[in-house]
Amino acid sequence: MNEVFIVGAVRTAVGVGKPGGALSTTTPINLAAAVLREAPQRAGLEAGLIEDVVLGCVSPIGEQGANIARLALLKAGYPVHVPGVSLNRMCGSSQQAIHFAAQAVASGEMQVVVAGGIEVMSRVPIGADWPSTWPSDFPYPLIHQGLSAELIAEKWGLTRDQIDDFGYESHLRAGRAIREGRFAAQILPVEVTHVPEGGAPVTRTFAQDEGVRMPPDRTKMAALKPAFKPDGVVTAGNSSQISDGAAAVVLASAEAVRAHRLTPRARIVSTAVVGSDPVLMLDGPMPATRKILARAAVRLDQIDVIEINEAFATVVLAWQKKIGPDPARVNPNGGAIALGHPLGATGAVLMTKMLHELERSGGRYGLQTMCIGHGMATATIIERV
Repeated sequence: MNEVFIVGAVRTAVGVGKPGGALSTTTPINLAAAVLREAPQRAGLEAGLIEDVVLGCVSPIGEQGANIARLALLKAGYPVHVPGVSLNRMCGSSQQAIHFAAQAVASGEMQVVVAGGIEVMSRVPIGADWPSTWPSDFPYPLIHQGLSAELIAEKWGLTRDQIDDFGYESHLRAGRAIREGRFAAQILPVEVTHVPEGGAPVTRTFAQDEGVRMPPDRTKMAALKPAFKPDGVVTAGNSSQISDGAAAVVLASAEAVRAHRLTPRARIVSTAVVGSDPVLMLDGPMPATRKILARAAVRLDQIDVIEINEAFATVVLAWQKKIGPDPARVNPNGGAIALGHPLGATGAVLMTKMLHELERSGGRYGLQTMCIGHGMATATIIERV
């Protein structure tokens, strides 16, 4: 198999996914086009050399429908011969997009592929593409992910204080990263325009993740009511935020790196995807982590940076209990509880964060894993070049 390198990665800042959020007036096509335009430019690559664009999107309907990958790449100014495809592996969509792109390059079928994701939840809400009624004869109960997060807490004996502490730490780490400028190089500033009620349009540059509390208030977090179960422990304060955002990653073969004088930044070591219990649903990162470590022949203690999606604090805490990583290496700059979870974009956002953190810290290996609805998980290991 051919080696696959990451030669470019960029993301937008993540906006709060509700009316009035920073990106709520920006259409998904325009937001996706912005990162698709920027990623190859940062890699020093002509768009005409890209052989495919793979874009994750969890609610591919309405403004995010009609194969947004193709529409966005054309809006970005790519030549018409560049194709595009959208995919939905729920929360793992853009991480899966990276996997599919890497597999195309590894096979030798393609030399340069752009992978990424888009989700503007303020404009296309979660569940917009769900059926009006779930099939009554389905072999498993179709429950809300929030209830699965509660089941995780019960199974692993996680207390409200433990998961609130984790959410609080996520905001602290994200706030520190912002203050120290750790995200500056990875974020593409976006011009956004809002029209105040009764006022004239106001345009500003959006370049800082909007959902981070600086400082967070632990007392207010403790006062929040359970969101999914009256006597539960999962609240809005220890769950991921509904968000808007986009990200793109450029993958290239060793041959393309040489031919086009690109700078390889990381090597894709291995990729994995697993299925897990569709009711418990959110424990998939456990088998996914074990599978990819074995496949890559890398030990857990060799991993310098871990990005596990903070869909819920219970997911990460249970995974930590089972897998046993160094907590300091897990989401070192905060996760989705603080920074937000723009569904189809999050996988590529995490990859962009992980790559930049490896470069900042001088680490060698990075591991990314994400829980997925209906019981699945993705995992990727990269090696900084």
